[in-house]
Amino acid sequence: MAVMITDLCINCGDCAPECPVAAILSNDDEKNPHADERFYVKAETCVECVGHADAPRCAAVCPTEGSIVWDMPYTTEFEEYFVAGHENGTYKIREHKSKGLMLPSVKAQPFMENIGMDLRDSRATVAL
Repeated sequence: MAVMITDLCINCGDCAPECPVAAILSNDDEKNPHADERFYVKAETCVECVGHADAPRCAAVCPTEGSIVWDMPYTTEFEEYFVAGHENGTYKIREHKSKGLMLPSVKAQPFMENIGMDLRDSRATVAL
């Protein structure tokens, strides 16, 4: 994942059409672990807009400050972090029929390397 939508989300829907990889699920999507609460960024799909824009496009259109924050890169270095998040319901990582959970060891995602781990660890607001 690289960005996360917090409980400050007002479910306006502005973010989802901006995502170049369709990583954002609406609050009424059955695959969303936070259904009926807020939109959700699929950890295994988000690319932080690397190769698409200079900054996450979802954050550029979000009207609610603090709703979109940095999360850990979806890389093998943080695989246990995402496994634990999947087990506790923070994430709902897609399960492939033959590959199993689509964890970073199956398919890591690109991330903005210039974003410090301190910002990611503290889930700082994605500032543009």
